[in-house]
Amino acid sequence: MKSSVVIALAAAVLLVAAQYASLADAKGPRVIIVGAGMSGISTGKRLWESGVRDLVILEATERVGGRMHKHNFGGLNVEIGANWVEGVGGDKLNPIWPIVNSTLKLRNFYSDFDSVVGNVYKEDGGGLYDEDYVQQRMDRAYEVDDMGTNLTKMMDPSGRDDISILAMQRMFNHQPNGPATPVDMVLDYFIYDYEFAEPPSVTSLQNTHPLPTEADFGEDNHFVADQRGFESIIHYIGSSYLATDANGTISDRRVLLNKVVRQIAYNNRGVVVKTEDGSSYGADFVVVSTSLGVLQSDLIQFTPQLPFWKLAAIYRFDMAVYTKIFLKFPRRFWPVGEGKQFFVYASRRRGYYGMWQSFEREYPGANVLLVTVTGDESRRIEQQPDSVTKAEAVAVLRNMFPDADVPDATDIYVPRWWSNRFFKGSYSNWPIGVNRYEYDQLRAPVGRVYFTGVDSADILINRIFKNEEYEVRGKYDNQAAEVNGKVIAEAK
Repeated sequence: MKSSVVIALAAAVLLVAAQYASLADAKGPRVIIVGAGMSGISTGKRLWESGVRDLVILEATERVGGRMHKHNFGGLNVEIGANWVEGVGGDKLNPIWPIVNSTLKLRNFYSDFDSVVGNVYKEDGGGLYDEDYVQQRMDRAYEVDDMGTNLTKMMDPSGRDDISILAMQRMFNHQPNGPATPVDMVLDYFIYDYEFAEPPSVTSLQNTHPLPTEADFGEDNHFVADQRGFESIIHYIGSSYLATDANGTISDRRVLLNKVVRQIAYNNRGVVVKTEDGSSYGADFVVVSTSLGVLQSDLIQFTPQLPFWKLAAIYRFDMAVYTKIFLKFPRRFWPVGEGKQFFVYASRRRGYYGMWQSFEREYPGANVLLVTVTGDESRRIEQQPDSVTKAEAVAVLRNMFPDADVPDATDIYVPRWWSNRFFKGSYSNWPIGVNRYEYDQLRAPVGRVYFTGVDSADILINRIFKNEEYEVRGKYDNQAAEVNGKVIAEAK
């Protein structure tokens, strides 16, 4: 080994030791939060409310917001990430809804997904499929889906009986490869992929039937279309403990932008977080709020390496890709009005530019369309030039509207969540066979390294103020996990 390498290693060890030692002199615990998206900012709020005052938030990008991200396209701020408040109108109140609708009064619009059946276009020669026929096929798809929900009531809470949604469809629809006609495939895509960003073949039945958000908060969905951006709710949540500017945007000196975390070293005395620019930050604890995709990549090195049970939990879950492609045209050529918010392309190629949305209500006269792709199509499109994607999408529109003079799109925007090393996907999906045990492992801490998830802030708060260690219940242990003496999750 070269002497220069030995010296460098020795210096690094001394630096880490010094930073660990300095923690003892701090007043109260110091906590570093990695990531300034919804989970990171919300965790900081909960810690602040509990009395933790020494907080530092390290954000890899140039902005606060994570996957809630507005982007200026054709003179409009559009949402390239999260866009809907899902789960409205039920017996319980979705905690996000009053912030959006009452406190911030963000412009939002009810999404009339029921109207999809009247707007399913043929691949060959264009024109609409008969609405009654499409409604019959949709009713059958939901009938099978309801059978799947009833089936989950018979499954063991451990997840050992879990099957894929596709397996359930085979069971009740007797189709070995799932829906096979263009109409059945696009309706299947609408019901499942459009929601989970992955196909029924890899999506857990037991964890998605019933869908927790709908069961808890209702089945209505509202599309946020406000020039302040959906990310405004993150700045609002952060404003309770972080300084903001005149526009309500977080501008606190404790939130450090463009800080790409590359290493987290930890022992029983503290943690040291190193960033790509050569900076080091010492603390008592660190909370990692990055996406699952980042944890599955090699962006952040943990020293020592995370234990096998933690790695197994991280790599067991899927990071799905959901891509919203925006196209601007010199004029409108698609139908608008009541029941025309969404339209669908029934291709023989499942998931090929299938789900379209008009913005005539949200942005009148903007002449902008949104088409959504997911999974393999997302990854394929991210790797090709936008000019190719534009040509493909316009060709689909010309197939749908053969009698209209469909012009070339004047602009296109393709988000690349999968390729972006700071996200590596859009959101995680439920794999087959997991239950609360695997999810609890995913959010469970390793020493002084904590990970965001449901009630994860309370797990750290209990460690700080009560010296309580978090315990993951056994996979076949049909007991409730508790935080602060209250039930937070039952095995399911």
